[in-house]
Amino acid sequence: MGHIRIRGATKRFGAVTAVDGVTLDIADGEFLVLLGPSGCGKSTLLRAFAGLAPLTAGQLELDGRDITHTPPRERDLAMVFQSYALYPHLSVERNIGFPLRARRESRKDVQRKVGEVAASLELSELLQRRPRELSGGQRQRVALGRALVRDPGAFLLDEPLSNLDAKLRASTRYELVELHRRLGTTFVYVTHDQVEAMTMATRIAILNQGRLEQVGTPAEVYDEPASAFVAGFLGSPPMNLFPATVVSRGGELVAVAPGLEVPLGHRGELTDTEVVLGIRPEHLRPHGPRPALHGVVQLLENLGGEEIAHLTVGSARLCLRGPRPLGLEPGDEVGLATEPAHVHVFHHTTGRRLRWQDDHADAALPSEETEQGVPA
Repeated sequence: MGHIRIRGATKRFGAVTAVDGVTLDIADGEFLVLLGPSGCGKSTLLRAFAGLAPLTAGQLELDGRDITHTPPRERDLAMVFQSYALYPHLSVERNIGFPLRARRESRKDVQRKVGEVAASLELSELLQRRPRELSGGQRQRVALGRALVRDPGAFLLDEPLSNLDAKLRASTRYELVELHRRLGTTFVYVTHDQVEAMTMATRIAILNQGRLEQVGTPAEVYDEPASAFVAGFLGSPPMNLFPATVVSRGGELVAVAPGLEVPLGHRGELTDTEVVLGIRPEHLRPHGPRPALHGVVQLLENLGGEEIAHLTVGSARLCLRGPRPLGLEPGDEVGLATEPAHVHVFHHTTGRRLRWQDDHADAALPSEETEQGVPA
């Protein structure tokens, strides 16, 4: 079991609020990733759940049991730290078995459980080595093994791959996903790396300045970001965002700004509504029919199979991503097309996503989403 409930979690350090009223349900067996930029409060929230940073306000539950004030050792949770936190003077075998010896389990049981965990992580040949004799990836697996051997209610992982090189991170991501599938145990994983989040999570919780911006599957948060912050954080390059005004042209709603006139695919009599428009780089097509944007190419980036073009559209800068070659050169004037289904509209002050009501009435009015991503 590993059903985690967080209710109004708040953590303050003096006048600084690191976590601000976060409410979140994490289902048993879920792989939930806490994602956000550095300093957004994700590691603080994870440490609060582990009992290492007690909450200022709010409640934490594990399988229906209130653990808000429970000492860390009694929470039935296992934490894997960014620095691995291995004992340098102990062998791999004794590092993995340390939690069991601390619980005074028999030597026979300790050997059996350590052997099983070591085999599952392909560490059986390394049991007599010291941490200094291991690679970064091997140390990371030892830290995981020390958590696994406890058979906890949930695993808490604080940026465990950040010390690995790019190739090893990719392979270890796969190992962690496979491990989660085999165990069926709840994983709560902190990272600022959106690739890790998108490839590993069953759901992603995105934090910004201590507050929860959106919770959803990787597809949901990428395809329907609940705010301009989420839209601008996810993606490489991130979503193009620029101010625009919504007007009605022949009964059709259109977003206009210098260098762009983007149909929104809705009808109504709405004028002079200030919004923030969003279009992902991969949803722009150069030289397409009925171009909605007109820009000038400033720079091209070669990514091997793809190219990224940086353009100016009016006073705004945006990116276009597509298969190489795009057929563009710096200085080219180019028209860009997109589909209304790929256009996102956000409130110009709150940044929350707007959904357009299109019900055959004389007016189509925007409906702003709340902070939890539910239409108001």
